[in-house]
Amino acid sequence: MAKFELKLPKMGESVAEATITSWLKEVGDTIEADEAVLEIATDKVDSEVPSEVDGVLIEKLFNPDDVVQVGQTIAIIEIKGGDESSSSSAETSKPEAMVEEAEEMVTAGKAVSGSTTSPDFSESTKFYSPLVKNIAKKEGVSLQELERLEGTGKEGRVTKNDILGYLEEKATQPKSTAGVAAPAQSAQSAPAAKKPSAPISVNGEDEIIEMSRMGKMIAHHMVESVQTSAHVQSFIEVDVTNIWNWRNKNKNAFEKREGEKLTFTPIFMEAVAKAIKDFPMINIALDGDKIIKRKNINLGMAAALGNGDLIVPVIKNADRLNLVGMAKAVNDLANRARENKLKPDDIQGGTYTVTNVGTFGSIMGTPIINQPQVAILALGAIRKVPAVIETPEGDFIGIRYKMFLSHSYDHRVVNGALGGQFVQRVANYLEAFDKNHEV
Repeated sequence: MAKFELKLPKMGESVAEATITSWLKEVGDTIEADEAVLEIATDKVDSEVPSEVDGVLIEKLFNPDDVVQVGQTIAIIEIKGGDESSSSSAETSKPEAMVEEAEEMVTAGKAVSGSTTSPDFSESTKFYSPLVKNIAKKEGVSLQELERLEGTGKEGRVTKNDILGYLEEKATQPKSTAGVAAPAQSAQSAPAAKKPSAPISVNGEDEIIEMSRMGKMIAHHMVESVQTSAHVQSFIEVDVTNIWNWRNKNKNAFEKREGEKLTFTPIFMEAVAKAIKDFPMINIALDGDKIIKRKNINLGMAAALGNGDLIVPVIKNADRLNLVGMAKAVNDLANRARENKLKPDDIQGGTYTVTNVGTFGSIMGTPIINQPQVAILALGAIRKVPAVIETPEGDFIGIRYKMFLSHSYDHRVVNGALGGQFVQRVANYLEAFDKNHEV
């Protein structure tokens, strides 16, 4: 019987890892080629990993909530009728082998721990590798202790060396403080203490709802953004009467010809892309003291899902699309977002984000910046209002369609002049929309 290694497939150029959310097959189950074996999640996109062969699942190398690198073996499938050779050596990638190595290292400098309770990793929004989790459970390291560690891995992730160093440091501490002491750090480099949550009383009539995986990630991302960027807002009112009338006149013919619905969103996205070309310093990211000026204009399109969660698919190279191309891109991403069919690469690489708060009737909003971007635009509801209309013959009151644009930007790198001029340029493009525009 041959053994086949099922590996985590490549899911996009910018995707390096994924989290296992659930196994769809158990050890001993028969699997057909192209049949889904497990479900995974990358950032905010869920997808399935199918088998490449017919066979029987004989080993699962990871558990739900474990983080796996692209190309890493996640399961072993036995192929009937083959020889004993496998696609590659499965033994070298087993977590058990890694754990044995770690256990030997921990034993050499083993810390005295007063706690034997296994940490509940489901309560954390951070990712920990199977090896780190195993060491923490074996050595009685609490989740609170882990979350205080300053990781040296990618995006601050705690590595094997980080937790081993912590255990060795703890071993040198007096017993009275060994269970709670963090690694020795200078006052300058020590992470800020986590603010205690306000006490909450729960009675028998209250319902306790566990946050979803996506909900936890969104909450963490939003808090991190507010703590990172100095948010400032600028607001401007826009007359979109020409756009309103033009869309009503052309939407049926457009749908008949293109097979696509014509919404306001692609018109707004086109104006935003043009304004970014005029003000490229809005299309940047901040890395420490260095400003990264993005070459491509990739517009994120924030969308609320039916369960209340949020997702931001990205229109790549939006400035290169005409209105028809923009409409097709917007509809495709919106439809696949609702059907949970987005690919990991569909939400990667955004350089500026637009969110439509008007969908829910809000006339304006103060959106939170989607890190590591430096600005985000909120589109308010379009309202029919009385307005002063200036003409060569004089001013008069008329009925106009108007909306508010709310621009949030990071005041560390975007000053009020740039933030205000940018949203003003978007407004100018919308108000100058040609009512005889051909599409």
